[in-house]
Amino acid sequence: MERTVNIDIKATAGFVSDADLSRYESLAFKALDILEDGSGRGSDFLGWMDLPSKTDESIISNIESIVKDWRRDINLIVVTGIGGSYLGAKSAIDALSHSFRNNIGKDLPQIVFAGQNLSEEYHAELLDLMKERSVACVVVSKSGTTTEPAVAFRIIKSYIEETYGRAEAVRRVVAVTDESRGALKGLADKEGYRTFVIPDNVGGRFSVLTPVGLLPIALAGFDIRALINGAAGMEQICRERSSENPAIKYAAIRNALYSKGKKIELLVTYNPKLQYIAEWWKQLFGESEGKEGLGLFPASVNFTADLHSMGQYIQQGERTLIETVVSVKRSNRSLEIPLDEENSDGLNFLAGKSMDDCNKMAELGTKIAHYDGGVPNILIEIPSINEFNLGALYYFFEKACGVSAYILNVNPFDQPGVEEYKVNMFALLGKPGFESKANELKGRF
Repeated sequence: MERTVNIDIKATAGFVSDADLSRYESLAFKALDILEDGSGRGSDFLGWMDLPSKTDESIISNIESIVKDWRRDINLIVVTGIGGSYLGAKSAIDALSHSFRNNIGKDLPQIVFAGQNLSEEYHAELLDLMKERSVACVVVSKSGTTTEPAVAFRIIKSYIEETYGRAEAVRRVVAVTDESRGALKGLADKEGYRTFVIPDNVGGRFSVLTPVGLLPIALAGFDIRALINGAAGMEQICRERSSENPAIKYAAIRNALYSKGKKIELLVTYNPKLQYIAEWWKQLFGESEGKEGLGLFPASVNFTADLHSMGQYIQQGERTLIETVVSVKRSNRSLEIPLDEENSDGLNFLAGKSMDDCNKMAELGTKIAHYDGGVPNILIEIPSINEFNLGALYYFFEKACGVSAYILNVNPFDQPGVEEYKVNMFALLGKPGFESKANELKGRF
């Protein structure tokens, strides 16, 4: 059986010695043990680890019932959330969708996102779209008080109630929230919204395989059972105390490279469908590892497009970079480059080749050039883009992230730095109780 996630680290040779790699592999095994026995910092948030194998059938059935209900008359679904409350769903939907989904295939509802920013124009223009469609909303928030999604949901809820009436709004809003507490849970109970639970022991950036991700992905028309099955297979593989465990291999090599002065990890994709996988990955690793003055800085590029903008820096800029390439072995489509009798562009040597052949050679050529230019390359390969393989990829990155953070000896599951901006924002917006902080801030900058 073909392995779902394969790791190749040959293009890190010369940057890390065998002895150093062996030392970091040993540290990765210790970190894996800490994760598995729940003895590390943040161990109250390990619910994601066996989530794929323990997903209750009732959750899937309830999701499928909402899909069936809304498919009758809803053609626009607004998913309201920020960070992990939307990135997982968006990354999967973008990866699995036709690139021009909103222009072709009108039988499926359009999925859009709100509350991931505070842009007035964005949300006003969202209302313009909502006025032309039949709208429903999935609101995702554990607390219901996170500023960006809470503000967006106020606007969307108000529009739905004014347009369809309070009774119909109950059918058109689903809340994904805490099981028993919080402002959104209280509102959902009061209004009678259908709800799904975000488990207490699963943090937002690890929540793509909970209803946070599963509901929007299913509403977009994709097979969440296959997604879960792919993740469940990877759950078993990533428990192995073996150097062939991809989570061990990835966590060990990236930390070994970090110890040698590499400070920035670029996640590289050669398929624009994977752009938001990279955005999801950036939150996962950035928020899990970036603390106590430690951690690789996660960034991303989409090749070959970004080779024409960032390629010069990557090739010859400061040598603090690692490239981690997410490669797709097989394209889901086939398109052959035609012959041009005049050959005015000089590209007839490509005639008869598939676009994917060209993309793969661009990938290999870039890997060699960047390696020769002093940039180590890690290859992560999946067989193709589908629900099963994406489920495996999500779980692999989550497990590797937990292992990697424990190698650094930081808590992978908190984010104390995120709270700093919130306090300042609340004070400057005039939230009661923050008056003294507001006075302090207004005298700065």
